[in-house]
Amino acid sequence: MGTMETFNQGLLDFLGHSPTPFHAAKNITETLISAGFERLHESDCWQLQPGKRYVVTRNDSSVLAFVYGTADLDAQGIRMIGAHTDSPCLKVKPAPETNRKGYAQLGVETYGGVLQSTWFDRDLSLAGRVTYRDHEGHLRNQLLDFETAIAVVPSLAIHLDREANSNKSINAQNHLPPVLFLGDEKQAWDFRELLKQRLEQQGASCDRVLDYELSFYDVQKPAVTGLRQEFISSARLDNLLSCYVGMQAMLQAGTEHSVLLICNDHEEVGSASACGAQGPMLEDFLVRLQPEPQARLRCINQSLMISADNAHAIHPNFSDKHDQNHGPKINQGPVIKINANQRYATNSETAGAFRHWCEQVGVPVQAFVTRTDLGCGSTIGPITATEVGVRTIDIGVPTFAMHSIREMAGTEDAYSLCKVLSYYVNNALVQSDSAI
Repeated sequence: MGTMETFNQGLLDFLGHSPTPFHAAKNITETLISAGFERLHESDCWQLQPGKRYVVTRNDSSVLAFVYGTADLDAQGIRMIGAHTDSPCLKVKPAPETNRKGYAQLGVETYGGVLQSTWFDRDLSLAGRVTYRDHEGHLRNQLLDFETAIAVVPSLAIHLDREANSNKSINAQNHLPPVLFLGDEKQAWDFRELLKQRLEQQGASCDRVLDYELSFYDVQKPAVTGLRQEFISSARLDNLLSCYVGMQAMLQAGTEHSVLLICNDHEEVGSASACGAQGPMLEDFLVRLQPEPQARLRCINQSLMISADNAHAIHPNFSDKHDQNHGPKINQGPVIKINANQRYATNSETAGAFRHWCEQVGVPVQAFVTRTDLGCGSTIGPITATEVGVRTIDIGVPTFAMHSIREMAGTEDAYSLCKVLSYYVNNALVQSDSAI
């Protein structure tokens, strides 16, 4: 794993180069391939062999990596890690061009639970996937990133909104379209033509842009912050931090035990897609791995899934929003997330196993339960447990400002979690005796 400083620099680089799920999936895949993982394609017939490492993508935005261990799958199961590649953002609409009062703007949809106020007055760029037709009539997909600041969502001056600090409401339709450039109200402009020019600058032979999935992001780089350099500040910590930790754990995995990492798209909007956790991607892989149903069910029974997704750290300015006995602190270790109504999939058996692994590597562990009078978010954990039937635990690192355009975590916590997951992937699973 190297030092904590080296680990965190790698995390910052990954965050900065992954402005969208498409870019995150590409970076994860390329890193694993460079480490010896073999690229699989779902359209091919597979001949998976023990002792080898594989990686496969779906929709260019979800990734599944697998270390096929030499130990018997029926007896040892699979050590699974799950995370998600998507984050709340502003996505460009299909017909987005507007020209109001001489300002060219793009219409946007809010994706996921966006903390909308944080998107004002930020230097925004645009990235994602573009589908186009080349000059030979073939359909192509290409990732695109404008990289530099090309847009902003300006705030309304307080002189024109005297209640802005006490009674601020945001209308996403009217108030969030970013400003791109000074235009002409009488002259239409073509966003697809702008994308075509950008693709051609990248060397693509583009005849016509057919469609796109593009989202805005803040160009401010991830950074280590705080007077004592104790914090990490970045966009998309939820949940690219967990994706990076899971990837690093995969790189630490030996060849004895079978290990699986799945980073799904669309968690922030419910996971109901072909490449989301509620879709069949994981189950499809397990069927290919073990086509015989009885063997597959025995394997799943011996397996465990760690669903890694950030947890709410207790906020010093809003501590009353937490249950006072369950307020995780930054840099005090990973958090076990528990909910009696199964918004998290943790149970006593899986929580006990995770605590055991933390003890083995000397990492402190915390617990999070939401206030009884507040609603609770969810993760891919309960969905995966429901769809596959695998024992599951929900964990994450403590985080401030979740779903903000810029979130905050601790410099120690991701490194500590990676130590735990590296132990987990290389040791026998804890099998508790039945209480009945």
